[in-house]
Amino acid sequence: MEILYKVHNNLYVNLTNRCPCACTFCLRQTMDRIGESDRLWLEREPSAQEVIDEFAKWDMSQFEELVFCGFGEPTMALDTLLPVARYVKDTFRKPIRINTNGLGDLIHGRDITPDFVGLIDTISISLNTPNAQRYHELVRSKFGDQSFDAMIRFARNCVKAVPHVVMTTVDTTLTKEEEAQCQEICDSIGASYRIRPWED
Repeated sequence: MEILYKVHNNLYVNLTNRCPCACTFCLRQTMDRIGESDRLWLEREPSAQEVIDEFAKWDMSQFEELVFCGFGEPTMALDTLLPVARYVKDTFRKPIRINTNGLGDLIHGRDITPDFVGLIDTISISLNTPNAQRYHELVRSKFGDQSFDAMIRFARNCVKAVPHVVMTTVDTTLTKEEEAQCQEICDSIGASYRIRPWED
């Protein structure tokens, strides 16, 4: 199984293939890999110790950041993510980022952001659109109409718990007007706004 893989100057962690969303633009629909990986579909979810053991195969000095992002929503595997993040922080002193759809609170039925304090350096949240109805059309969350508001609330809580909070949209999915509206949302939350390129 491919648990760790390189993208640019960062090492990525592929914890799970589970996700509560079926985004219309998700890369999983058209490919099996990202970056320098071969195949990110997992046979099963690795344990925290299995993930930790994988770091022995890599020269961590060559990486700028550790990123929890694979072919699934990383907060689905929160009980694995947290001890792995602690190991990396204590052992390698590397900045740690989570790329998330922002629905972790709905997944776990609680505010999970306190778990990130002193451990996670950056949270990148998929904002996708400034409009709740359009969000549901794009993201197709199993949690339904409550998802957009929950994602915004999660972002606000992250700002209190994590040094860097970034909210993203994909450059091929929004108008310039919608991007301006997304900027306003991010400004009101205290998050940075990033328009990321569509990777085909």
